Amino acid sequence: MIWRAISEDLPGPKWAGLFAEYWPSYKRWWLKEGDSARATYLESRRALKEYMPELIPLYEDLCDLAGGGDQAARFLSFYCPPPYLSGCSQAIWPGEEPVLVRNYDYDPNAFDSLILRTGWQGRQVIGTSDGLWGLVDGMNDAGLAISLTFGGRRVVGNGFGVPLILRYVLQTCTTAEEAGAVLSRVPTHMSYNVTVLDAKRHYLTAMMAPDRPAIITHAAVATNHQQNVEWVSHARFTATVERERYLLQRLTLHRDPEEKFVGAFLRPPLYSTAFDAGFGTIYTAVYRPRLGEMQIRWPGTTWAQSFDHFQEGGRQVQIPGAA
Repeated sequence: MIWRAISEDLPGPKWAGLFAEYWPSYKRWWLKEGDSARATYLESRRALKEYMPELIPLYEDLCDLAGGGDQAARFLSFYCPPPYLSGCSQAIWPGEEPVLVRNYDYDPNAFDSLILRTGWQGRQVIGTSDGLWGLVDGMNDAGLAISLTFGGRRVVGNGFGVPLILRYVLQTCTTAEEAGAVLSRVPTHMSYNVTVLDAKRHYLTAMMAPDRPAIITHAAVATNHQQNVEWVSHARFTATVERERYLLQRLTLHRDPEEKFVGAFLRPPLYSTAFDAGFGTIYTAVYRPRLGEMQIRWPGTTWAQSFDHFQEGGRQVQIPGAA
């Protein structure tokens, strides 16, 4: 699997190049239910203006770089995209230094494989890209880190794809409390658990859903269900309850040092090689938001990045079990 790291302070030629490269694949996915199944441009822009007005100038810049087409603009709004599922485990290390650790379990053939650093709108953000400007995890220069897991529910509604919600939080928030207010307010099109951790070690997990208000908890662990298991076969397949129990035991009984705690994500039961069924562990991410440092880890390999020393480049990594 080939990963890249790209840095661009303002939307420009690097991002335009990424869009040109990824758009054909994203377009096939976005249109798989037909053009009429997706929201119109006016509906998409109206939703962005209502719920994420600060992003409108940035959205317009990106649409221009993407060529200004109708379908590209609707895709980039992330409003009511096609349904998609992932696995994932995430937890906050209980030591003194704020650390957020997560596994991202997904199909490696439907993934950006991209660490993106941006300075858009005066805010530095580093994270794992999804949908070209969305993020599945990341941090900003105010010391706020964020990550998502799928919430284990089939319900689909009117709302945004969660990667753009994570981008919005990192562009506009500096504390976990501010992030919680955003995550309570912005509608999501499917159910996700979003964990945020700030520089003062305040944290929360928002259980977001399209058909009920977000539940804000003080949970330090999130896997693939919310308060109760609602999709039993998915829960059984992803072992979400077992992974949650394992992490809670490590937080309450073992009190591991940081490196040992992070290392647990690279072994079963958290680490998955179930790629044949669509949900293997693609990477482990480690965020130290107070220090402005992050790592992407694979078995035997670590790629470190930070706001002070972000290095562009590429890595070819071997992922056990992936084709």
